[in-house]
Amino acid sequence: MMKGANVPVPANAVRIELGWQAGQGVPDADASALLLVGGKVRSDNDFVFYNQPAHPSGAVRHEGKQHGHTILDTLFVNLAQVEPQVETIVIAASTSGGTFRQFRGLYVRVLDAANNTELARFDSADATTETAYVLGELYRRQGAWKFRAVGQGYDSGLAGLATDFGISVDDAPAQQQYTPPAQQQYAPPAQPQYAPPPPAQQYTPPQQQYTAPPQPQYAPPPVQQQYTPPPAQPQYAPPPPPPAPATPPPAPVSLTKISLTKEAPTVSLTKSGATGGTMRVNLNWTTTKGSGLFGRKRDLDLDLCCFYELINGALGSVRAMDRRFGDLHNPPFIRLDQDDRTGASATGENLDINLDYTKFFRRILVFTSLYEGARDFRGVQATVTLHPVNSAPIEMTLDGCTNDSRDAVLAVIENINGELVVRRECTFIRPPAGQPGAGVAEIIRLYNWNFNIKAGRGKD
Repeated sequence: MMKGANVPVPANAVRIELGWQAGQGVPDADASALLLVGGKVRSDNDFVFYNQPAHPSGAVRHEGKQHGHTILDTLFVNLAQVEPQVETIVIAASTSGGTFRQFRGLYVRVLDAANNTELARFDSADATTETAYVLGELYRRQGAWKFRAVGQGYDSGLAGLATDFGISVDDAPAQQQYTPPAQQQYAPPAQPQYAPPPPAQQYTPPQQQYTAPPQPQYAPPPVQQQYTPPPAQPQYAPPPPPPAPATPPPAPVSLTKISLTKEAPTVSLTKSGATGGTMRVNLNWTTTKGSGLFGRKRDLDLDLCCFYELINGALGSVRAMDRRFGDLHNPPFIRLDQDDRTGASATGENLDINLDYTKFFRRILVFTSLYEGARDFRGVQATVTLHPVNSAPIEMTLDGCTNDSRDAVLAVIENINGELVVRRECTFIRPPAGQPGAGVAEIIRLYNWNFNIKAGRGKD
């Protein structure tokens, strides 16, 4: 498609795919969507992006990122479910740490979600200093949906783009300067002025005159007063009810995202504000050429697992192997939501950790195992994202395997004096020589977990 062109979208649900070529010096990008009425959002809820991944209506959601030779960030839109007053859904991209001039092969595709048929594609090739980009938009015309290629950039990043459409963005508060109190000058108390005493008064004896007593005069009796009844008593009226408290304005949208790297591998959940609620740990993956994949690409099966140690010394694991799915409200307060056998699930695999029970955790080791579909992790890229409540999402990337590892440690979460700290590992674990299936046992040895793990009985 050329910029400004439009095409019909004859589908009930579509997948919007933002893609670009991976390479050295290429920054990361994130897809987002804004639902507009009259050219503006109705509220901050109409902004769908990595920190707010689903619209309240359920019609639009951010499905996450897949790494490979081509990096994909995906949105899902159920057009049949979009509220009737919504006229336009803007499809945007943003980057931090660079500009869109550094991207190669940047495009947006619209796919029929039912059969993956491509309905529209727009390749962007003229970006320069922009840090946010409107690539296209879905819009209604006479009851039908169309897609238009836009290609409009912003130098002010995602915050500038969001603000332009009516989103209130959470800016960091300004630093307040300390101002010492003003010093008061000393003022001596006023001295009273001397005043001489008043002159002495001369005594003058009083002169008394004789006055004859007055003769009483005749007074008629007083006039009789008419009876006047007392005024009517006022009727009781209850006091008016107090005014309803004003509804505080909603908190502005936070655009913050935390990426853990080798250079900056740790973050405190407690200091970031994640002191309760359910934290989701999400694993998504993709493959590239040379992955040693057996059969079809989507047959790759990675398992998201964890070991846990509670403060009372209890040890255990949560993993699809042996059907150990855990429990969110009883020990271990960790639960695996599903076993995605193919990687075809839009939401990947997820571990939920109940941070309301932080005081019971000593440490949690999150790892992944390759169950089937490839010989090892070579050519496999995985993205791990932690979604704590009241805090920014935390991302880390696992890639670059060069050996026969079939297991990898993703992160360690430790309770350090009441403070929950996440440490990125993203380390591939080779099995001991001659024991190709003993990678999990090697994790236990390397990370000093004092329990023996039995051979798995499989998933069925």
